[in-house]
Amino acid sequence: MSSLIPTSTVAEHADRDSCWIIVHSKVYDVTEFLDEHPGGSKIILKYAGKDATEAYEPIHPPNAILDNLPIEKHIGSVDPNTVVKVVKEITEEDKRRQALMDARPPLDEILNLHDFEAPKTVLTPKAWAYYSSASDDEITIRENRAAFQRVWFRPRILRDVTSVDWSTNILGCKSSLPVYISATALGKLGHPDGELNLTRAAAKHGIIQMIPTLASCSFDEIVDAAQPNQPLFLQLYVNKDREITKKYVQHAEKRGVRALFITVDAPQLGRREKDMRMKFVDDGAGAKVQEGQKDVKKDQGVARAISSFIDPSLSWKDIPWFRSITNMHIILKGVSTPEDAVLAYEAGCQGIVLSNHGGRQLDTARSGLENLIDIVAALKTKGPWPNPNFSVFVDGGVRRASDVLKAIALGASAVGIGRGFLYAFSSYGQEGVERAFDILRDEFEMNMRLLGARNIREVVPDMVDASALSAHAGLTPTDNLFNTTYQPLGLAQFKNAKL
Repeated sequence: MSSLIPTSTVAEHADRDSCWIIVHSKVYDVTEFLDEHPGGSKIILKYAGKDATEAYEPIHPPNAILDNLPIEKHIGSVDPNTVVKVVKEITEEDKRRQALMDARPPLDEILNLHDFEAPKTVLTPKAWAYYSSASDDEITIRENRAAFQRVWFRPRILRDVTSVDWSTNILGCKSSLPVYISATALGKLGHPDGELNLTRAAAKHGIIQMIPTLASCSFDEIVDAAQPNQPLFLQLYVNKDREITKKYVQHAEKRGVRALFITVDAPQLGRREKDMRMKFVDDGAGAKVQEGQKDVKKDQGVARAISSFIDPSLSWKDIPWFRSITNMHIILKGVSTPEDAVLAYEAGCQGIVLSNHGGRQLDTARSGLENLIDIVAALKTKGPWPNPNFSVFVDGGVRRASDVLKAIALGASAVGIGRGFLYAFSSYGQEGVERAFDILRDEFEMNMRLLGARNIREVVPDMVDASALSAHAGLTPTDNLFNTTYQPLGLAQFKNAKL
């Protein structure tokens, strides 16, 4: 980079013909990048000649601009003596959110994971839309939750349950709960510290965090925040440029990451309409696409804006390549059928995640819990079960320790929770995540005692009745807590200003 740049010079480059922006006190020439930006040119032009850090930070890893902009477009550092302190305008929306934050229930009144999701209005509309959205008619996201209500317990009695132990081992790593933190993107949309809330809380409570490719914090920032020998997993979206993927994976292994979870259910992102609609109402969302250009679809949203690099050509032929570039455990995240589960086993993977991406991909895909029964049956034909060399995980719809125990009884090695912890830190930061762990711990103790299981190994298939799991309609009692937090889809709105 060259010498210090006064802000007056930056301000001279404030249009499509010459567009400079400031991010983290550095000046960049993004003129040639305008039409390549996945979120469209208009959002960048809004900050042309200005400091774009506040808009950039929540939806980009800190190193995103460094990795994607040629070095010759890195103009220099801003002269700090020329920076004029801008007083941020406090909008009515800001005031409303602050009032809600001040009125949050105290943490000791948060009794379950649903409670963290209830104060959704403390999030910006953009953040809530991105976090909560699912694909198409949002059938699968609701089915993920409903599936657990169709499995019933068959508790055993008269067992000495004075002492119960819900700790386990996940891919060779000790875990105080049979739960790991599943990857969720863009943590800074919900809280300024983003994914670091999870890292710090996980360290204190002996929980394993899966680092997302699309985290708001950089990979190294997250690993640096971890304690020595703290187990971490990595969720991977495979880049079209395999050299970028290879570099990322090998760097993660050098930093001590224990397992690589390759997302395999996202060759194209699902249509997440709550997220997509936000582009019409929030010009500063960082995902509003270009206007006036015929070749740009106006149906993207934040999700599409941050994920255009994902490779749709990923196939089974790539698995040997991954095995050749890393010694980490390789887990395929997004498996739904016995056929693919067996292929993953035969390909030499160390496990699979039965997942439909939190209902965000193919709508009306079955829940991971329902798929678990057929997949475990297929894997039993390939060798001893449980198989110490092949793990089966489940995620999607988990809100209670009882959900986890049902999955384990049906053959799951452990269970991933994503949104539950995401909402916990969005409303309460690190303390919220720690409270969520405490709630789950209390629920495990109670449920295992009532179930008659003294440790996770004693949670066996005979303890559940899953005969109604494949019946997608019935008289299961309504899950009032979930229904209270679920926001139904809406239709396109008339513009009030034109009425």
